[in-house]
Amino acid sequence: APAGGAAPRPCSTRAALQGTNKPVIDRIIRVDHAGEYGANRIYAGQMAVLGRSSVGPVIQQMWDQEKDHLKKFNELMVAYRVRPTVLLPFWNVAGFVLGAGSALLGKKGAMACTVAVEESISDHYNNQIRTLMEEDPEKYKELLQVIKQFRDDEREHHDIGIEHDAEATPAYYLLKTAIQLGCRAAIFLSERI
Repeated sequence: APAGGAAPRPCSTRAALQGTNKPVIDRIIRVDHAGEYGANRIYAGQMAVLGRSSVGPVIQQMWDQEKDHLKKFNELMVAYRVRPTVLLPFWNVAGFVLGAGSALLGKKGAMACTVAVEESISDHYNNQIRTLMEEDPEKYKELLQVIKQFRDDEREHHDIGIEHDAEATPAYYLLKTAIQLGCRAAIFLSERI
């Protein structure tokens, strides 16, 4: 027993924690968890409006992938001991409102939202991949695999949105730009708060 007779405290020896750049990993996992949480809320909002429409099964399929992404980031938060952003209650409401609001514009509006969000997120994931590759690709191998897979899923969602006439939405580029500005703000805040 250590000095003073106290029993040693069990601690994690998980390789994921050893030698990592904790501030970088915390920021990445926190913001990605927030993003996947927000994506789940967006798709929930879209399904609330369009779930029984012809595009409902397409939205449900993308939502199911987002649910898997969120589950994985919930696991990574525990494994890497990362706290969630304090903004989750706000993203809960904002995500649902964005999803339902875009769906109220119809199928094309929902798909325009999907294109805007998924393009922003896949670009964000690419930035994270570059950061981790510069840090140490071997050390962050597991996290890199997760982020690359999820980036590819987001690109697939983007392409599905394009295939479903997102660009035919009235004022498409204005809507896309506004949503992407919101995404950048959400990323910036969720990394830090």
